[in-house]
Amino acid sequence: MSGSGAGADAGAADGPGITPLSTRDEAVLAVERRSWPGPGAKERVIRERLGISPTRYYQLLNALLEDPRALAHDPVTVNRLRRVRDARRARR
Repeated sequence: MSGSGAGADAGAADGPGITPLSTRDEAVLAVERRSWPGPGAKERVIRERLGISPTRYYQLLNALLEDPRALAHDPVTVNRLRRVRDARRARR
């Protein structure tokens, strides 16, 4: 797969010039929506369900946080993750 991954597997357009999120992008947001008991369980699901490394997962997730389609698809998760990211940046 090429590009950032955001929309790389997109199907039919939702509207004029707008492609929906790919199945993989939706799956990344679904993993992030869940609550995890610890990092091991989440990393295992990332590898088994998505078939990618945790490093690639976080690259895709960071790209999704800037994608307006991700915000439209799951505003609660995307806005929560943006707040966490912004708080981390402010502490640096």
